Amino acid sequence: MEIHREKEQEKVLQLRDKDRELEKEKIEREKDKAKQKEKKNEDLADIRREEDKLRVQHEENVIAEVGAEPMEIDHNSASMSALIPSSDVTVLKGHTSEVFVCAWSPAGSLLASGSGDSTARIWTISDGPCRADSQKGPLDVAVLKHYRGRTNDKSKDVTTLDWNGEGTLLATGSYDGQARIWSKAGELVSTLAKHKGPIFSLKWNKKGDYLLSGSVDKTAIVWDIKTGEWKQQFEFHSAPTLDVDWRNNVSFATCSTDNVIYVCKVGDNRPVKTFVGHQGEVNAIKWDPTGSLLASCSDDSTAKIWSMKQDTCLHDLKEHTKEIYTIRWSPTGPGTNNPNQPLVLASASFDSTIKLWDVETGSLLHSLVGHGDPVYSVAFSPNGEYLASGSLDKCLHIWSVKEARIVKTYEGSGGIFEVCWNKEGDKIGACFSNNVVCILDFRM
Repeated sequence: MEIHREKEQEKVLQLRDKDRELEKEKIEREKDKAKQKEKKNEDLADIRREEDKLRVQHEENVIAEVGAEPMEIDHNSASMSALIPSSDVTVLKGHTSEVFVCAWSPAGSLLASGSGDSTARIWTISDGPCRADSQKGPLDVAVLKHYRGRTNDKSKDVTTLDWNGEGTLLATGSYDGQARIWSKAGELVSTLAKHKGPIFSLKWNKKGDYLLSGSVDKTAIVWDIKTGEWKQQFEFHSAPTLDVDWRNNVSFATCSTDNVIYVCKVGDNRPVKTFVGHQGEVNAIKWDPTGSLLASCSDDSTAKIWSMKQDTCLHDLKEHTKEIYTIRWSPTGPGTNNPNQPLVLASASFDSTIKLWDVETGSLLHSLVGHGDPVYSVAFSPNGEYLASGSLDKCLHIWSVKEARIVKTYEGSGGIFEVCWNKEGDKIGACFSNNVVCILDFRM
């Protein structure tokens, strides 16, 4: 009996050891995979540099050892002449942690950035060409501290920001659940406290009298800017609210990790419309320039276009193979400054591609292949002719929308979380995981 029990114990121990070994092997394999991926990216960076050097002497062939999954980098789409040299880029230093968000003021030369260092910053960008040395003097920057005293508490990460239409006020949302409103000089105007969890999205309405916030606490709140008080809290979602977007001055949409989208109206206690169809968390929503169509994108690898006239989606956009992180409408078509160009939707995914969609038919116009890692941000130029994209692969690409090819590329030294154009369309801001914000000139 005793021997039998000992044998059983021995067997259990052996099995446990075997399990541990297998677990170890699995972890090693994962590590290897990650290393391979890193190596692959390094190899690609090396290739790019080599190609640059060897353009003249093309007797030499450089072949990179690429890991298991070949990366779809379309080398012909980015000719080497398209590389933006770092001498033409202004690097803004000051943040002490990764910079998650950036936005140009609609009124001109101010760029706001928000970081994991518990600050937002408002940078004054001089007119004229960007140069590596153009910010060598004292930086003209206002530091918007989201903490009192010295603490650099992670709970104050600045997760989202938005300028009002005039560019006179900047709203910031933070991990501490508070929204704050600042003057363009960087003075704190008001603190809006009611959420019970981090704020992930904040938007001014066009008129500038309401601010809308969406939070992990599952709610969205409309704030009355004149009084500095909350006007209405919307508690429809059953899980964190990830994004919010105004349709007009009084109605808006919200999306959530509960897979659902609600359209709400200030003053109404029930949603005006409920859109159900996504099979995964809905990461972002955007109304088209006229407020008639709503685009959404999800972890279910689809983007969808919805109309207020029906309950099911108008178009189901299914070409991506991984989660879609963000979407953007082109500033084109009826009701925009570019009425004669067709309206286009861009979607950016963890599958490393950007896809451009024909909104009328719901068909794929172009798949933009050029990044080697997830694409976190896309932004159309004000004239709708170009699209900037930023990825974890450290590259900022500028694409011709019509020709679906890369016309300019800048390679930074950190992953890119957001890209944005100034209103003239001649400068692009980008924020990076290595704590910097970069300004690039754009001239074709």
